[in-house]
Amino acid sequence: MDEKEEMHSKELVEVIAKALVDNPEEVAVTEKTEGRGTVIELHVASSDMGKVIGKQGKIAKAIRSVVKAASFREKKNVDVEIV
Repeated sequence: MDEKEEMHSKELVEVIAKALVDNPEEVAVTEKTEGRGTVIELHVASSDMGKVIGKQGKIAKAIRSVVKAASFREKKNVDVEIV
């Protein structure tokens, strides 16, 4: 994968979230730098919140794991918050 094809953490969260929800047009992802790391906030429609979190938070944990793995390659500390 060359530099242009590489997906950044914010875009990765957006692609995953849009694939999970019923209302992809209501998915909004923002990125904030805090201290030594980055926080990615995922906003979805309230009716889609359960789909993004999953039973016992399993989907949310999986999203965070994928983003952590991707950000490791970029040598960044990235956290995902679902709001």
